[in-house]
Amino acid sequence: MDLVIENLPFLLKGAYYTLLITVVSMFFGLIIGLIIAIARLKGNRILRGVARAYVSIIRGTPALVQIVIVYYGLVDYGIELGPLTAAYIALSINIGAYVSEAFRGAIQSIPKGQTEAALATGMTERQAMRRIIIPQAIRYAIPPLGNTFVGMLKETSLVSVIAVTELMRSAQLLVAQYYVYMPFYAAIAAMYWIMSTFFTFLLNKIEKRLSVY
Repeated sequence: MDLVIENLPFLLKGAYYTLLITVVSMFFGLIIGLIIAIARLKGNRILRGVARAYVSIIRGTPALVQIVIVYYGLVDYGIELGPLTAAYIALSINIGAYVSEAFRGAIQSIPKGQTEAALATGMTERQAMRRIIIPQAIRYAIPPLGNTFVGMLKETSLVSVIAVTELMRSAQLLVAQYYVYMPFYAAIAAMYWIMSTFFTFLLNKIEKRLSVY
């Protein structure tokens, strides 16, 4: 326990990078997911095919493999990325596939009569999607998106393989320095649990607030 307390600032720095990677990746993943969901529902045959292929490939391959491909594989084509940048890109692409399915299900759950009513008022289909359908779909999608966010928080541990000093990597470095395992791994397990519990609580509050409307 003394070792954990002594090295707590280092572990908290790792927790900061874990949160940073989670928030940035989720932000871009939301944008990617929304675009892919709309492409699958409203795009032409080519766009729908590309979107389906993207979702199938990303969901059908491990996130760890995707991270390694982005960081190490792209070097073969002259593209060298920093560890943190590679983590952002790989996890954003990964989370985008899962988010797209949440958005697609939420959009499909909106009654078609609402789109027809919007068109009858003179809106274009794009305006109806932006002003009527998507705002409602986001509210429906909050529960699965919350689960995805918490899952992403834990999946950030995978970027330790490309030397990003997030929470898991911080523990590995301390283990290599002190040659003890349990105190540090137990400490980061507790920190992951605290962060996951906090965000679950926060997302439940957001869900309840939005459900009023």
